[in-house]
Amino acid sequence: MENTSKIINKLANKYADYTANNLSKLVQIKSLSTSEKNVQLELKRQMKEAGFDEVNIDGLGNVIGRIGTGKKIIAIDAHMDTVDFGNLDNWDFDPLSGKIEKGFVYGRGTVDQEGGAAAFVTAGKILKELGFDKDVTIYFTGTVMEEDCDGLCWKYIIEEEKIVPDFVISTEPTNLNIYIGHRGRMEMEVSFKGVSAHGSAPERGKNAIYMASRAALEIENLNERLKSDDFLGKGSITISEIVSDSPSLCAVADYAKIHLDRRLTWGETKESAIAEINEIIKDMDAKVKVLEYDEISWTGKKYGMEKYYPTWKINKNDYIVKKGIETYTKLNNSEPYVDKWTFSTNGVTINGFYNIPTIGFGPGNEVLAHAPNEKVPIQHLIKASAFYALFPYII
Repeated sequence: MENTSKIINKLANKYADYTANNLSKLVQIKSLSTSEKNVQLELKRQMKEAGFDEVNIDGLGNVIGRIGTGKKIIAIDAHMDTVDFGNLDNWDFDPLSGKIEKGFVYGRGTVDQEGGAAAFVTAGKILKELGFDKDVTIYFTGTVMEEDCDGLCWKYIIEEEKIVPDFVISTEPTNLNIYIGHRGRMEMEVSFKGVSAHGSAPERGKNAIYMASRAALEIENLNERLKSDDFLGKGSITISEIVSDSPSLCAVADYAKIHLDRRLTWGETKESAIAEINEIIKDMDAKVKVLEYDEISWTGKKYGMEKYYPTWKINKNDYIVKKGIETYTKLNNSEPYVDKWTFSTNGVTINGFYNIPTIGFGPGNEVLAHAPNEKVPIQHLIKASAFYALFPYII
């Protein structure tokens, strides 16, 4: 195995330009959620060029490449959709440039998270070159719609494609650390029903905005007393939008609505989060609901799920974590840092709903995710390629 790790490291370095150029091609294709068609076709082309045993696009639009036919099933996942650019004045370069310069690949998606996909394409190329023959099947998944709805793609893969891995590696950015969980999240909406009256006599009505405002202040206080976990940190809640309506601007508002972004730490659930809001609005003419995601993918497939994404974490002593640490150590002659993501990933479904052992290992620093001037070090791409290639030998 020591010899295998040395060979893989050598090949990952040999193919550094190949990996960077593949990533550059992906980055140059704008790929917002539900509009990933062109980037998916490019990823499929790259997988085929690398010699994967099989490459398909499923009904939702996920690209699924396979190497091997063994009994043990591994999946290595990268979502291919990105967020938009934001204010272009904040960028020092074209977000779609994909330029390769000074040891980096630049552009939207280099970190979050097409860099992971480019690295696993190279890993597949290495595995084929080495004649990988272990009793393992490896699925390389370029997934869709993650930015809009974390884990929806994997709900489809597991429930509709019937692919249920024994282990999963998420290639979301970890700065080359091993991540083993993150807080969950959910999106809630609270609507308030008022009674309109002429603005000259507001006492005749019931102002929905005032109700929403009182609730908002209580929600601000709620944020301060939410649970905390030694590993995942504290739960949080914030209001990200407030809207209202009235018969006119000379009338009492008879409707208001607030949108809540709730982050869930260990021990917090959908039910407990809803109960907290119901306690705040119990004396108001108001109701809370968890929102639904139900959109049409680039293939024309309509598919959705509730916008509740469970908290998940796995134990540092779990088999997959130990094997991840072993893989990293054999390649780098040092042990990795084990940590968690701040943001949310497809792990909410893979582990949160289906309890499939999952770790994260990806190129790039998550602080650049969704930020201007996104870039990934080519050295990270090299190390990630080597990790994804060696892991199937170790597991």
